[in-house]
Amino acid sequence: MDYEAIIHAFVDPFVVHKDAIMIRELPSNSERDITLLIVAEGEDTSRLIGRKGVVADALREILSVAGKSEGKRIYLKFESFEPKESEE
Repeated sequence: MDYEAIIHAFVDPFVVHKDAIMIRELPSNSERDITLLIVAEGEDTSRLIGRKGVVADALREILSVAGKSEGKRIYLKFESFEPKESEE
């Protein structure tokens, strides 16, 4: 299953910088577990997590349902990056 496409379908409407979203699968000790890292700019990361983590929890729930169809456990992690300022 293409979990990256699922994430983009739900995440893209929330963020300002759609092209800056990076989704990577992190190494796992188990074939059953999948950990996905979502990296966005600071402002967009805040939107993706939401107040009290409501948006992040909803994304986790959606991916949990998708993963269960393949017998997988999906974990999400969020990180932010700030664009590099040009050196003068």
